[in-house]
Amino acid sequence: MAATILIADDYADNRELLRVLLKGADYEVREASDGAECVRMAREETPDLILIDLSMPGLDGWEVVRILKQDARTRELPCVAVTAHSRFESSNVLAAGFAAFLPKPFRGKELLDLVEGLIAGKNARTKSAAPAVSQR
Repeated sequence: MAATILIADDYADNRELLRVLLKGADYEVREASDGAECVRMAREETPDLILIDLSMPGLDGWEVVRILKQDARTRELPCVAVTAHSRFESSNVLAAGFAAFLPKPFRGKELLDLVEGLIAGKNARTKSAAPAVSQR
């Protein structure tokens, strides 16, 4: 089954670009147009990865990741900060709880390599946390 990526961005054009790239790589894509919708969808649908714009009105990406990391249902979801604002340092983003930082503009291969690596890491952590199966 294909991994599910949730995109949270208030600009439809940005969501469309991400959607086209991700669907082209056979990912399932869900979209949220604001931070509150992202939190709700993350809790209800439990995606494999969330791409979050840092500068959304209302709940911005910083607040979204803070809320998700405080919730046992969503705390382990890898979140990627996606932003065009160069003033954000990747170290600040990582310290806030994001798994990675993707500055705009980015290349499609850069996005897909990052997504693939984070999902592979998530799957490896999930398998290692699963109870051992006894064999007779």
